Amino acid sequence: MTDVIFLLLIFFMITSTLIVPTAMEVNLPQSADTVTLRPVSEVYIDSLGQYYFVTDRNDSIAANREPRQVTRKELTAFLQLVHTQDSTRPVALYADRDVHYGTVVSLLDDASRQGVKMVLATQPNDE
Repeated sequence: MTDVIFLLLIFFMITSTLIVPTAMEVNLPQSADTVTLRPVSEVYIDSLGQYYFVTDRNDSIAANREPRQVTRKELTAFLQLVHTQDSTRPVALYADRDVHYGTVVSLLDDASRQGVKMVLATQPNDE
């Protein structure tokens, strides 16, 4: 009986430490402030300025969990859809550190005009 409990303990310790990596490879800027908020919808801007959207990171449908490359107009439509489904749900923005500041601000401005709350994703400082 003790063996089973020990094995279950090890199993849960290992599975609870698994972290789901972000779907896109972006070099996030660093920040000292951290927030525990975990949005389920995600927007990615890679270093080439291409946009990707994840509808729902926790969805049981694989197509909704995977990043999908979209145009800027399609991204605006997706943000409107997210807002109509749940107006309190924030959207995480993963922008590569090489993306122009104006591109990020423009996207944040579009989201704000639609009433969508966006959260900028950053890496913690190495201090």
